[in-house]
Amino acid sequence: MSEIDILSFGETMAMLVAEQTGDLAKVEQFHKRIAGADSNVAIGLSRLGFNVAWLSRVGNDSLGRFVVDTLINEGLDCSHVEVDKSYPTGFQFKSRNDDGSDPQVEYFRRGSAASHLSTQSIEPSLLNARHLHATGIPPALSASTREMSFELMTRMRNAGRSVSFDPNLRPSLWASEGEMIREINRLAALAHWVLPGLSEGRLLTGFDDPADIAAFYLDQGAEAVAIKLGPEGAYYRTHLDQGFVAGVPVSSVVDTVGAGDGFAVGMISALLEHQSFAEAVQRANWIGSRAVQSRGDMEGLPTRQELSVEFESAFASRLAPTFGMQSPVGASLLAKRPA
Repeated sequence: MSEIDILSFGETMAMLVAEQTGDLAKVEQFHKRIAGADSNVAIGLSRLGFNVAWLSRVGNDSLGRFVVDTLINEGLDCSHVEVDKSYPTGFQFKSRNDDGSDPQVEYFRRGSAASHLSTQSIEPSLLNARHLHATGIPPALSASTREMSFELMTRMRNAGRSVSFDPNLRPSLWASEGEMIREINRLAALAHWVLPGLSEGRLLTGFDDPADIAAFYLDQGAEAVAIKLGPEGAYYRTHLDQGFVAGVPVSSVVDTVGAGDGFAVGMISALLEHQSFAEAVQRANWIGSRAVQSRGDMEGLPTRQELSVEFESAFASRLAPTFGMQSPVGASLLAKRPA
């Protein structure tokens, strides 16, 4: 029996977050944290009690040690993180915005250690994981990380494991928009659960309506699609069911970064616990709303106890209005731990 519930992979960077608002050039004090959409999801799932293995690469430097130590402290299995003696750990600067607007982020990741991940980084034991979560960020880093993404998703799906995919578009990392659209859609076709934002879905498919965007990915091989609509909530569609789940009102937006990652945490955790897709979207909306009320990319992700107390007590008896038939999507295939 596999000891790994979830495998996630990608680049975790060190992040220097401004302590004061204003132009980054004028900020004098920063707080050191970590950043990375893929590892945000991994951390969120670990906090909910899943055994999460993290596949990545860091430089042989202080930032790399900081990244790995932080992830280990969050409960991730980092035994498959390689230390690269030739290339450095990527990092970024992030502004502080107190008005709820998107922060300014400056990246220093080109040629990083993580961009040199390859299919050789895949150890056979990792393929026994119950579930694989992938995003569109690793395939944007380099040709070798793209090849690794395709290899992992293909082998996991062929082995009968469940696969989720969040496009997480990073246009600046791609050679062209056309290449990005083509490659991201090829990857999405390998996933059971596809989780785009509305603007991402429109760009990737050419359709405006969430129902048409979802249908595009269902036709490509997905079992289910959830489209993030920001504060309004999310639309979901499967081959048997579709619906809208309203967003969770928040009194104040502190930091918008990480909301989509929180959404993915909610979707994956609920579906692996045999919940229906509609119920999974409601949990996803709630965790996403929590994320925007906390400063930092992953600081607002809840623990299992917080989920039980704050979410289940408020929503267990009143699922947000949806239409169509609710069904436990993939319960027979996707929620079983492999032998």
